[in-house]
Amino acid sequence: MTTETVRGGTELELAGQVVELATKLAGPGAEAEVVAAHTADSLTRFANSAIHQNVAEATTAVRLRLHLDGRTAVGSTTVTDAAGLAALVERTVAAARLSPPDAGWPGLAPPAPMTAGLVDEATARATPDERAARIRDFVAAAGGLETAGFCRTSHSSAAFANSAGQSVEGRAADAGMDGIARAGGADGVARWATGRLADLDGAALGARAAAKARAATDPVELPPGHYEVVLEPEAVADLLTNLAMFGFNGKSWAQGESFAELGAAQFDPAITLVDEPLGIAGEPSPGLPFDVEGTPRDALVLVRDGTTTAIAHDRRSGADAGAASTGHGSPVSRSWGPIAHHLRLVAGAGGPSGTGGEVGPVAPTAAPLVAGVARGLLITDLWYTRVLDQKSLVVTGLTRNGVWLIEDGEITRAVGNMRFTQSYPQALAPGAVRGIGAESVPLPDRWSGVRHRAPALHLASWQLTGNASG
Repeated sequence: MTTETVRGGTELELAGQVVELATKLAGPGAEAEVVAAHTADSLTRFANSAIHQNVAEATTAVRLRLHLDGRTAVGSTTVTDAAGLAALVERTVAAARLSPPDAGWPGLAPPAPMTAGLVDEATARATPDERAARIRDFVAAAGGLETAGFCRTSHSSAAFANSAGQSVEGRAADAGMDGIARAGGADGVARWATGRLADLDGAALGARAAAKARAATDPVELPPGHYEVVLEPEAVADLLTNLAMFGFNGKSWAQGESFAELGAAQFDPAITLVDEPLGIAGEPSPGLPFDVEGTPRDALVLVRDGTTTAIAHDRRSGADAGAASTGHGSPVSRSWGPIAHHLRLVAGAGGPSGTGGEVGPVAPTAAPLVAGVARGLLITDLWYTRVLDQKSLVVTGLTRNGVWLIEDGEITRAVGNMRFTQSYPQALAPGAVRGIGAESVPLPDRWSGVRHRAPALHLASWQLTGNASG
């Protein structure tokens, strides 16, 4: 197996070259911003307890946004020779002249200092053999159960330049694993994301998935109703994704489609929610240190002790709100709005933590919470979630990969999957959070480039609306 060469130093040259070409061709008064990025994504997949696919893709892309005579256009290319870049500039200039007036143009990001994130070079240079070794450990730890899933690594090197003088560059590397084990038709899951491939313990994850699968066989069906629940980190990650997309989204907020109210105590005082694109101090960064508009990124506290304190903004939504960009611009933020991709729900105090050592289906971070439930449910995972009402963020979906009945602080038996319909902010409202796990677990999302850190949650009420058998 060969190791991919990690690029560096060329993206900033590309970005600067395109800015120069654009301002020359478009003429005086044109505003240009350019992102040049090299991304290398590698994925090793396994099913039936054997690797069946190993794929890798490396792409260098250049994106130009041009504001000319009050009109804005965007173009991109993966052809980065002189002819390709010239063609990019020519067609973007032509598109700008044909575009409708852009009255909401927020202007270019001014020059600003940037804090670079940490990058683990071993992860950036990871090989198929290294991913395969973790899959081997996962399969072996499952003790003969059928397994499936993936191990992935990614590396990006990007630069930004604009005609206002902002010029920055940075890198990021990431690794993640998501696997299931199956016993008698029941599935157990384990996931982990990290900036260091060396920290990805396939054996611990395989043992966790197998323990859950074995404990989930022969489930009973329970009637619909409001149940006290312990949501494990995998389920909590879905809450964070939807809160980011629809609640703390600057475009949704400006249009009155978000529940968020700045300065209001909307959540239980135990809830503190932070977006951390540069990661926790001393750990590799989960994302690039600047956004697609060249705004430097930093930690943003969205909720502190239950009070909503901030909204994610790009330059356009920030200008509409009379606020500064928070570094959440993306290629789709004009249409979808600015979205936080690296949320951490701050963990609670006390209790064990770690990636292994489970007894039965309960992960260490959730075990102390289970002990405090008189009668309720332990829910591993949520999936196929869809928003029914964006303003109140009522979401419907299904449980997955293990549900268990809790009675007097003990797991008593497996429960069949159920449909739920629940307002996520209401589930986290003042007085609704009875406990938070001691560790915020880093989890890979279904979408590339997203990594949230979620603890287990003990919630007073969760609305289950039907059974999902069959």
